[in-house]
Amino acid sequence: MKNLKKIKTALISVFYKRNLEKIVKKLDDLNVQIISTGGTEKFIRNLGIKVISVENITSFPEIMDGRVKTLHPKIFGGILARNENKNDKKQLEEFNIPIIDLVIVDLYPFEETVRNSKSEDEIIEKIDIGGISLIRASAKNYKDVFVVSSQNQYLEFIKILDKNQGITSIDERKEFARKSFSISSDYDRNILNYFSKKNILRYGENPHQEAYFSGEMEKIFDKLNGKKISYNNLLDIDAGLNLISEFKETTFAILKHNNACGLASRNNLLDAWKDALAGDPISAFGGVLICNKNLDKKTAEEINKIFFEVIIAPSYEEEALKILKQKKNRIILLLKENKNFQKEQFRTILNGFLYQEKDLKTEEEIDLKTVTKISPECKEISDLLFANKIVKHTKSNAIVLAKNKQLISSGVGQTSRVDALKQAIAKAKHFNFDLENSVMASDAFFPFSDSVEIAYNSGIRFVIQPGGSIRDKSVIKFCDEKKMSMVFTGTRHFKH
Repeated sequence: MKNLKKIKTALISVFYKRNLEKIVKKLDDLNVQIISTGGTEKFIRNLGIKVISVENITSFPEIMDGRVKTLHPKIFGGILARNENKNDKKQLEEFNIPIIDLVIVDLYPFEETVRNSKSEDEIIEKIDIGGISLIRASAKNYKDVFVVSSQNQYLEFIKILDKNQGITSIDERKEFARKSFSISSDYDRNILNYFSKKNILRYGENPHQEAYFSGEMEKIFDKLNGKKISYNNLLDIDAGLNLISEFKETTFAILKHNNACGLASRNNLLDAWKDALAGDPISAFGGVLICNKNLDKKTAEEINKIFFEVIIAPSYEEEALKILKQKKNRIILLLKENKNFQKEQFRTILNGFLYQEKDLKTEEEIDLKTVTKISPECKEISDLLFANKIVKHTKSNAIVLAKNKQLISSGVGQTSRVDALKQAIAKAKHFNFDLENSVMASDAFFPFSDSVEIAYNSGIRFVIQPGGSIRDKSVIKFCDEKKMSMVFTGTRHFKH
């Protein structure tokens, strides 16, 4: 029974008053004491219902054109007081603070004002301070306080009042608290979006879509040359930075639509560039280039022979920059050492968003479990780990083929793993790569042995995959029969 609470005192301060009359009259019928301020107080008085002014409780008037109304210890103390805390009760008595167990408050229409007004002063005035504070305080103390934070909740709240005559359950209070935090989160996000529009992008994924970036690019890189960075540029830049961070050896990568179309690790940057480009010289056109070592003049001369949109490096030789800057629209980015990338990922979906931790797992040799009779040698292990790093950053379903630390080809974003493999093989053959004794990496397990059979028939002899299929044994059996070597990582790397 202690989780049931009867509403005794309500604080009401709202912008929208539609359907509020029903609530106020019901509370009055239940002998609930009502506290209010401003226009809401006047609205309640006009209904002929007794209401106590906030000023009478705080002994302090509204100030600054109504900017400060409810922000007072006698209000927030009454909301945040914990019913089972003896010290809280003592302080309520000491400072003559009324317990408030119902808060009905909404927020100034900030988003609507942004849409309809070009006046920054008017928009700023619609950033709610007192309302958002009341919502958060009430929601935090849901064990003792019921909070109604939107006019869209009025009718549901009236049903609760009618059902139990002003008695609420802990589950009801917690659910309305959840709704309140969702509202406050969206509200703050809209404010952030407004202030973030200084990073307005040329357009979104397509020219008819508006877009902007909310963040601090200058903490990641310095822009040395080129046109304004676009939405799609940023997606490729982010994908490239995440990919290149996997490699310690001298490495060059070429990205297109967030996937690597060329990548190679070599003893020097020029060779890394040449072999990365050889992986797919067609897709490299208009791509994003990234390397992890100082970009020298010779490499710049070779790079300058093709058209690309963005290049990223940790440093540049002065002569290299002169060459690269010959194209005024070419975006040249200097990567900073103290990079602070996000470790969380969010995606809007339906009427909310999805959250997940970023995939920060990178397999090392110790993580590999050889499941076939033949074990890979050191050279093959190096290639397997190399390919596995790339497939981790490739859109699923994904297959990556590699040899001698060079990306030979990949099958990207296919609806079946077989199709991804066939795409990769066809592409490798198109660019005249020899697949004999190459390695294959898969972002997820093989549900059947058909993929390894296709791989074997194309000359692939080494496989790295997570494992975990109910048919792993049949896949392993085929590899053993054909004297292929396969290792399991135990970790799937889906990327959607």
